[in-house]
This record gives sequence, structure tokens and C-alpha cells, in this order.
Amino acid sequence: MESTPHILVVEDDQEIRTLVARYLKANGLRVTTAPAAREMDRILQEARIDLLVLDVNLPGEDGFSICRRLRNTTPLPIIMLTARTEEIDRVLGLEMGADDYLGKPFSPRELLARIRAVLRRRPDLGPGYRSDRRAREFAGWRFEPLSAHLSSPSGTRVPLTGAESDLLAVLSDNSGRVLSRDALLDLTRGRAAGPFDRSVDVLISRLRQKIEVDPRDPQLIRTIRGNGYLFTAEVQVE
Repeated sequence: MESTPHILVVEDDQEIRTLVARYLKANGLRVTTAPAAREMDRILQEARIDLLVLDVNLPGEDGFSICRRLRNTTPLPIIMLTARTEEIDRVLGLEMGADDYLGKPFSPRELLARIRAVLRRRPDLGPGYRSDRRAREFAGWRFEPLSAHLSSPSGTRVPLTGAESDLLAVLSDNSGRVLSRDALLDLTRGRAAGPFDRSVDVLISRLRQKIEVDPRDPQLIRTIRGNGYLFTAEVQVE
């Protein structure tokens, strides 16, 4: 039982909450639900949660605020679930640290696919979700994709979300090769990505803030205008 991923669904609409919980349980996941932030905080203190499905429009503290707060204390994977489908809201959710963003109305099957895609980035959820990617070093940095550990040249631990870790793994796997946005979407999110998905651009910006000396003049992750992104550092894989 402990190897089964445990999902916490925070949604104030009881009908949606029940539907999602029933579907995820039917597909082999453990599920706990909460209607708002207060109940969510109690559950997070009492139980090990592997992924949070978080509605934006909650009573009291909204999902954006919750996501920002949690990102200061935990790398817990977060999928935002909301009726706000405008690109600006999706980008805002990703900038707050969410790993993915799904608009309502949605298919429970699509939500399940996105949950599984995010869980594959986690090394501790049983053999069905493990990654075999090895640790690597570049420009004095040390990156361990299996645990999402990133250490700076000075030895400081730099926290990564699951989505940031997944993207950095793909970039460092393809050092010296220009990758288009579409290629990065396919390699990191596969069929879960939409044709106008801007999440790659947001994640690139977040990674630059963490690993570049000057994010405004990036040297490790360069933009190749009209073509995509280029990871320039020489990578040594263990």
C-alpha cells in the first residue's frame, strides 16, 4: 500500500471532488480530499502526500496563494485545476511553482494522464514510476535527476520543482543541440501538452533564475531565435 502514490485533491465543489476521487481510486491511486486550505494543511501534516491537485478558486486562501506558500517549504508536485483557462492565468500558476495546469471542464482521464506524467519524475513511488537518468555535472553544478537535487558550484542546494527538474534533465541530455519548444514539450510532457502551451518558456525562465550568473544575459540556456533553446555547457554524466 505504501508504494501506491497518494494524491490530495483540494477542490471546494463537492461533486467534482467526489468524481475525481472515485476515478483516481478506480485507477489504482490512493486519494484524500479537502475542500479548502485549512483542511489541506492538516492533511499535509498528518499524511505523506505524493502529489497535490489544487483548485484555484477556493474559499479563503486561493490556489495561487497556497501554491506560492507551499513552494517555500516543499517540493511537493502540484497540478493546478481551475475554470480559469486564459493563458495569463496558466502562466501565473506555473510561475507560482505549479508543475502543470489543467482547465475546467476537464476529462478525468486527462487529469490521470497528467498525474502519471508528473509522478514519473519522482524516484520514490515504486518501479512503475522510476527514472533511470544518471547524475551529471556541468559548469560546476551537480544535478541528480532521480532526486531533483541541484547543487551550485559553491555547494549550495538549489530547490527544483518536478517540472524544472524534468526540463533540466532533457536540456542537459541534449547539450549542444538546439531543441524547439515543441520538442521540449514532447520530451517533458508528451500528449499532456497543448498546441499553444507556453509552459516551456515559463520553466526556462525559472531555470535561468536559478543557474545563470545573469538571467538577463543567459549563457547556459541560450535562446536561438526562431529555433528554440540551446544548452551550452559541457555535461559529464556519472
